Amino acid sequence: MIFDEIGVQVPKILLPKDKTDMQRWSVIACDQYTSDKGYWERLIQQTEGSPSTLNLIFPEVYLEDDDADQRILDINRQMDAYLADGSLEEQRAGFVLIDRKTTEVESRKGLILALDLEKYDYNKGAQSLIRATEGTILDRLPPRIKVRENAPIELPHIMVLIDDPEQTVIEPLFKQQLESLYDFELLENGGHIKGYRVDQPEHIEQIVNALEKLADPQAYQEKYPGEEAVMLFAMGDGNHSFATAKAIWEQLKQEAEDKDAIMNHPARYALVELVNVHDAGLEFEAIHRVLFDVDCDHMLKSMEDFFSSRKTPMTFTACVDLAAAEELSGQAGDAHVFPVVLAGQFGVCKVNDPEFTLTVATLQAFMDRYLDENSAVRVDYIHGDQAVTELGSQANSAGFYLPSISKHDLFKTIVLDGALPRKTFSMGEADEKRFYLECRKIK
Repeated sequence: MIFDEIGVQVPKILLPKDKTDMQRWSVIACDQYTSDKGYWERLIQQTEGSPSTLNLIFPEVYLEDDDADQRILDINRQMDAYLADGSLEEQRAGFVLIDRKTTEVESRKGLILALDLEKYDYNKGAQSLIRATEGTILDRLPPRIKVRENAPIELPHIMVLIDDPEQTVIEPLFKQQLESLYDFELLENGGHIKGYRVDQPEHIEQIVNALEKLADPQAYQEKYPGEEAVMLFAMGDGNHSFATAKAIWEQLKQEAEDKDAIMNHPARYALVELVNVHDAGLEFEAIHRVLFDVDCDHMLKSMEDFFSSRKTPMTFTACVDLAAAEELSGQAGDAHVFPVVLAGQFGVCKVNDPEFTLTVATLQAFMDRYLDENSAVRVDYIHGDQAVTELGSQANSAGFYLPSISKHDLFKTIVLDGALPRKTFSMGEADEKRFYLECRKIK
């Protein structure tokens, strides 16, 4: 069942067969804990001997290892095996209603559905129904494309946002009597998750009608005067996975001999979790930066030279600890100020007369240049102050603490200013990220 105007497909979802240990089946998104192999080694031990999505994903902590090609081959073979031996069972066409409890929030609500990749464009200035909220890092797509291009199934950690202040799409479903699909504790401090089947025609109609009202051009222009191209869906988490699905879909279209038949291919759609940006359980967190293999004195001098050349002079003030740096950062005024830890030395960087609206954009402009000119330096995008402090306190490392943005301003910012700098915000802490669970055939 397809609702073309709003780019929604009612999918046939794959779930583990009855009596599967769901706790061992479900693991966190592959782009988390990218500097913590210990986390992923614990998962290997905890899921050994049981069907698990850990066997179906490529954790990015291993991207630079030498066995990437073999790992991808093993992933695709395991997907085939789970389909062949009945480990995965196809459900009736329908959505899945999600209720996720984390250590930070009592409830975050979501809805699993499939979105039309024909309605998505991640390029700068896009006016598509589905849009990226942040810049897409193109060099992160190739390894994901290698995994997906021969994969028989998809399993998403993608979370897509809707701007539904009146709570008309997802929230009313919790007042209905729905069949329970699963209810279990997640591994590694992930919290608790419940899933409910949504396959009754009246419930699907209710969801579709509510989405159509959000996408109504007249109502949209009243909200955003002068904006004619409606943005119904905004990428939250998993932008690069969604962009990967788009790249594969465009490749399939280009190679297809029958251009009409290909439009019915299952890879035209991608499975996602839909979340209302106004959900009380959805929190935006900053994404910090850590540089590795860096000469901190050289980097600091390069920062001063970079911002001076742009007539936005930067100063660095040393501090005794992070608390002192944060207190000093609170006196920013109109400047962009962010705490740093340079191989254990805390301090504050202050950029005067910044040319960008967001502090993250100011820092990212420098980092892009510095990384281009210093190929030995590596960057990682980190959740949580403690992780930044631990990593940035190591020799030849530099950590940067960035402020979060208001979730209530997200849609307005994207509509009026376009996509934000890459890795601007995170929907919750690392442990709150989506866990792999539902799957869908894409071949």
